[in-house]
Amino acid sequence: MILLVLLLKGALWKLTAAQFRSGAKMRKLQPRVAALKERYGDEKMKMQQAMMELYKKEKVNPISGCMPILVTFPVFIGLMRVLSESLELRQASFIGWIRDLSAPDPFFVLPLLYVLIMSATQWLSPAPIGMDPAQQKMMKIMPLLFAVMFAFFPAGTVLYWIVNGGVSLLQQWLITRYEK
Repeated sequence: MILLVLLLKGALWKLTAAQFRSGAKMRKLQPRVAALKERYGDEKMKMQQAMMELYKKEKVNPISGCMPILVTFPVFIGLMRVLSESLELRQASFIGWIRDLSAPDPFFVLPLLYVLIMSATQWLSPAPIGMDPAQQKMMKIMPLLFAVMFAFFPAGTVLYWIVNGGVSLLQQWLITRYEK
């Protein structure tokens, strides 16, 4: 499973790097987008057109950030089905406390590790300027919501997301540190 994640992340490395670069460009454009919102106010069509012109001029694709998740999500769904229905994987141990990859982590270590990785990812990518306070609160609560949700998922699925998130965090750190 870890090898599957590493192979998938290796195959998508350039696509994910483009996602992080696009996100950085989008953050740099936030002051200009905020100015457009002020300028056009309630005229949504004109504002959308001005934003699209800005994105085109600056060569930023706001949808490019979705591509890696569109590829990895079907793998996640397939893995979840395999882990919950495969008889061969029942009682398949991984490390120490995890005696069954198809059952939830009995000590909730894996969901807590995912919270740490998700929090570090959020810390590494600052919130866009002008984000709604309700959205900011939701972003802070998201790691806890995922921890609760992952507490009931098969340990193998949570392990998949930990490795996936950890590799993404490493890639994001490398890109922000060395490609300025």
